[in-house]
Amino acid sequence: MENNAKKVEAIFPQGQKGPAEVFTGNAYNYGLVAPDDVFTTAVGNVYFEPGARSNWHSHPAGQILIITDGVGYHQVEGGEIEIIKKGDVVKCPPNVKHWHGASAHTGLQQLYIVPNVEKGIVDWMEAVNEEQYGQAEK
Repeated sequence: MENNAKKVEAIFPQGQKGPAEVFTGNAYNYGLVAPDDVFTTAVGNVYFEPGARSNWHSHPAGQILIITDGVGYHQVEGGEIEIIKKGDVVKCPPNVKHWHGASAHTGLQQLYIVPNVEKGIVDWMEAVNEEQYGQAEK
């Protein structure tokens, strides 16, 4: 992490480092509600270090993100990159290709809610390349 990078305040434990196959940089997942037959919802916390981001992906039943600290980016395929920050709520519709992660200089902490997990949780795709990510800094 660079000296000018800003840390975010943790609410939950850091969790397990996400696999390099689906994240660029260091992202950590901490599960809060495991999918089951009663609630059929997965809930967790992801902490992205500065510059870290998910691959492009989609969710069969959609996803809701609640940003609890930091600054980051969210982009739906074909759309502009949105800046997301503490207090923002992002709705990712079902089967819509998107990515999200931290800004280059500030980490991001988010809660994720994935409903109706019986339809599936996530379909991972290709990495967000440096040129795509760099569009956020312009």
